[in-house]
Amino acid sequence: MRVLDVAAVSAWSAACVHSLDGLRPAINGINVYPVADSDTGSNLLHTMTGAHRALADAGPATAAEALAVLAQGAVAAARGNSGVIISQVVRGLADWAADGGELDGPGLAAALVHADEVATGAVSRPVAGTMITVLHAVATVVRGCTGDLAEVATAAAGAAAAALEETPKQLPALARAGVVDAGGRGLVAVLDALAGVVTGTATEHEHALEAITSHAPGEVAYAWEVMYLLDGVDEARLPALRKELSGLGDSVTVAGDGSGSHAVHVHCADIGAAIEAGIELGRPRRIRVEPLVTPTPIEPGGGLDRTVVVVVHGGALAEVLRAEGVAVLAVPSGTTPSVEEMIGLLNEAAGRHVTVLPGGAELTTAADAAAGHAMAADRDVVVIPCASPVQVLAALAVHDPARRTNDDVVAMAEAAAATRRGELRIALEESLTWVGRAQSGDLIGLVDDEVVLIEPAGGVVPSDGDLVAAAMKVLGRMLAVGGELVTVLTGADVPPGVAAELAEQLRVEHPEVELTSYASGQAGAVLLMGVE
Repeated sequence: MRVLDVAAVSAWSAACVHSLDGLRPAINGINVYPVADSDTGSNLLHTMTGAHRALADAGPATAAEALAVLAQGAVAAARGNSGVIISQVVRGLADWAADGGELDGPGLAAALVHADEVATGAVSRPVAGTMITVLHAVATVVRGCTGDLAEVATAAAGAAAAALEETPKQLPALARAGVVDAGGRGLVAVLDALAGVVTGTATEHEHALEAITSHAPGEVAYAWEVMYLLDGVDEARLPALRKELSGLGDSVTVAGDGSGSHAVHVHCADIGAAIEAGIELGRPRRIRVEPLVTPTPIEPGGGLDRTVVVVVHGGALAEVLRAEGVAVLAVPSGTTPSVEEMIGLLNEAAGRHVTVLPGGAELTTAADAAAGHAMAADRDVVVIPCASPVQVLAALAVHDPARRTNDDVVAMAEAAAATRRGELRIALEESLTWVGRAQSGDLIGLVDDEVVLIEPAGGVVPSDGDLVAAAMKVLGRMLAVGGELVTVLTGADVPPGVAAELAEQLRVEHPEVELTSYASGQAGAVLLMGVE
């Protein structure tokens, strides 16, 4: 089969329904709410069944028309976050085909890349280790492929299966439960069905999984899943709708069907506010509200019902922490996380008790707001104030899962508070400080937010030697009252050799001190320093 035609599209939709119907109990069983919907398998099956029925009733003449009908049917029937996302995968294929592209091998590859963009754009806060991550992996593998249709379809299915196996490494809640992402498993089934239709051979990937219970009998709703179709809305106002819904809860998706209708989905505690947000922009219809039950805690190793999560600026530092198995939310420098991002971080954590380590004063404020939000009411959330990511690292260093929860929180809080903070920054404007007047472009040294050093730079980027010399002056003041461990985080624009030069100079002047350094990826500070 060289080109995906009407018959193939129809066969694919039927194969999706058949495959998802058989997998529905297993997909529901591996679900880890609230990482995925509480009935992901059922939601995916309902979505694709609605799409297939719409296609069967339409009688399209071309593959592009068939995909367009399939997308409209999928959006109209979509249930749950996973259903909305899979509807956007179909819509992405339909949009690409509607532009006149032939769905041969390279065409299917390009369409899958576009589907990834459309689906990701519909999700307010994509989360690593979920269905979206699996779709990203598919797009990465097939991008630019020049093989025939069968080769591309097979490559897409294989990439999805491989990416699915990695999801527990990307999301701590999945790792603790010993399962892959439920929505991602459904996407693998959909792409397996496509490869099977194209090649004429069934390609069902197996995954050794332990089923866990999503919730226990007798548990009550703590929030609600609100979904509706929204018509007559100005596309330019959709970002405002996403923002408003994100302030109400999490799992926000606003997905179009390509013909003017949008599927709106949110998990929130205020049903009325979620519906009113749609009324202000268009005409909601087919409103559906279902209770979300408090999830059964996923116990970390050792049987302790708690998790530590971190929110920081800078992607490089976030990757270091993720490599240690810590759930991290990384936000761009100079910004604060939205309510949805913070609630999502809390909900991704395993256990009822969640300790939050925010790497800055403004991040602490955002964490405090999320801790008191209605969507986090079922969790016991404790925020340990940290004014710098070096204090976050100090707290994590003393974290001991074997200790009693309260004792562990106290130990982390004491370690964070006892860590002295130093910084090197470039002055953005003229200012008067306790040690003199600083001009724009000068190198400023601070200890616990107090300016202790001004190095005139004359608008010239400081050299490696100047940065090391300034850092040693700041560290000298910090170490004057004692210290055994120095932690240095380098900013996004710091040359790679600075950390090594600073380590050598510190060994010469303070041989009794141990140094640990990491790249932070932060744009605001040149160097962040901590002394314990």
